[in-house]
Amino acid sequence: MAKIKTSKAAKTKAPVASKAPVAKAPAVLWKDLPDEHDYPAARDYLQLGATPVHVQALVYALKTATLVSKKAKDILRAAGLPLLPVDNPHVAADLKKIRKGIALSPILLVQGDFHAGVPAQIADGYHRVCASYHVDENTAIPAKIAPSTVTS
Repeated sequence: MAKIKTSKAAKTKAPVASKAPVAKAPAVLWKDLPDEHDYPAARDYLQLGATPVHVQALVYALKTATLVSKKAKDILRAAGLPLLPVDNPHVAADLKKIRKGIALSPILLVQGDFHAGVPAQIADGYHRVCASYHVDENTAIPAKIAPSTVTS
């Protein structure tokens, strides 16, 4: 097997680019509990797809649920929703809060059913999820999750 000759110039290492400081994304801060007005907002949304009795049971389940943490990217995927753009007025308002260090309210979810092809529902907080995703898709978002099978 013949040896391949290389010149000295080919053997020298390429210069390493100096690392300019990268602007660190602001941390997304979260309140300990959802705002009280989030529950009526969730009720309004849920009324579009459930009976009044089921909505009442879902809202009660959301109020009594324990906060859990889910990634922004997983919430959007489970809900089957698109990422809203940064110029959406509500997303922009939440991004402004994030930049100012103002804590956002945790989101309210109704669990989906993958087996039945039913997506999770973001009952309240879609814009907050999108704003958080724009900061970092792996942002941990506190959420209260109600099972979709809850009954009164």
